[in-house]
Amino acid sequence: MTSATATCAAPSPASPVIQPLPASRAESIVLYGAFSLLLFGPMAFGAVEAWSIFVMEMGAAGLFLLWAVQQVRSGELHITPNPLFPPMMAFAVLVLLQIVAGVTAYRFQTISGLQLCGAYGALCFLVVQCLRRTSQVKWLTITLSCYGFALAAFALVQGISSNGKLYWMRTPESGGWIYGPYVNHNHYAGLMELLAPIPLVFSLTHAARGRRKLLATVAAAVMASTIFLSGSRGGMAAFAVQMAVLGILAIKKQRATKAVLAAGIFLAIMAGILAWLGGGELTTRLASVHHEARTELSGGTRMDIARDGLKMFLAKPVFGWGSGAFPHVYPQFRSFYTDFYVNEAHNDYVQLLVETGAVGFAIMLWLVVTVFRKAGKKISNWADETNGAVALAATLGCTGILVHSFVDFNLQIPANAALFYVFCTIAAMEPRFGITRRSLRKHTLVAEMVSAQSG
Repeated sequence: MTSATATCAAPSPASPVIQPLPASRAESIVLYGAFSLLLFGPMAFGAVEAWSIFVMEMGAAGLFLLWAVQQVRSGELHITPNPLFPPMMAFAVLVLLQIVAGVTAYRFQTISGLQLCGAYGALCFLVVQCLRRTSQVKWLTITLSCYGFALAAFALVQGISSNGKLYWMRTPESGGWIYGPYVNHNHYAGLMELLAPIPLVFSLTHAARGRRKLLATVAAAVMASTIFLSGSRGGMAAFAVQMAVLGILAIKKQRATKAVLAAGIFLAIMAGILAWLGGGELTTRLASVHHEARTELSGGTRMDIARDGLKMFLAKPVFGWGSGAFPHVYPQFRSFYTDFYVNEAHNDYVQLLVETGAVGFAIMLWLVVTVFRKAGKKISNWADETNGAVALAATLGCTGILVHSFVDFNLQIPANAALFYVFCTIAAMEPRFGITRRSLRKHTLVAEMVSAQSG
């Protein structure tokens, strides 16, 4: 077996741009099929029901089989590595050990969790193997931006004409705060945290000009405004962190008038939409953020669940209670009365500790640290180079979810979790895409100067 990385390092001033290996038709089908599954999940209510989970799992398995058949037919196995593959494999081994060793409190649910992890892993693996050309990045940027804009527009229309049903047709079995295709408005906000940075970062790069810059800015503004209109306080806080990070990077690297203009248009459109549709309800929701935070810290429901979750962790601190076992074990530790079924910890970090113990938590820290460390090496050139722009957009999306996870459970929603892990994998990829013409000219000029000096 040979291991061939279809990647190229970021070009140095004196080195040419290395072209990636050409993608076969089968690999293109696999790549676009993988992203089709990722886009299917949100429209299927977040892929939280058995039928939609089945579609994602079987779809991922089918695409992996297609990729494997194509590799066999080629006569040589090419596997592109990724820094996140080791922690992902370690986590899968941990869940498998929970099943084999009988550590889990609910074997069936942990097996289901392992299958879902396998689907996430397969999608991440396939994207790494097949996403390797700048043309593919451009296509995905357009597709994800249009998709996010369409979902946001749908959510706006639904918010104006809602009848309390998903797609105006289906009544949620357990109620909820419907926004867009999600029963829970917090999970819709989580989706937009992942998608909104894509057109926003593109609009601030030198590759975006004229109408493309304007369209990307409008799409990002509409998507971002729905985070606030959804009423998700966790989403608002997460988006604020995302914008703070982007703002610091933009001030540090961007001085162009066009970039400032794009940012101004983004803020103006977003403010206009919020003023038009938000009204007093949004103002009240924003004003309640501080009060809600104080309430939770002093003994709110989420904080009570978190405290109970820490007690659960201390009861099984090493390997945890088993992946997916939280809702089945929690009633034994619940410290307050409620008529509601507590199915999640409302804090992804606490739930990870409970279900996988210190070992699982350490593995996920390994994964997150690797993402930021690898992405950070590419982000410095985000305004000029495709690798940096891709890394920044993906990292910003993941940052939003990581912040939001302190107060919600987006990573327990398959549609959001799948996108999150794929974006993490993309952010951590080694540089493999071409650079913009502006950056290429800059590198060429520097190379000529170095050559003249050496001559």
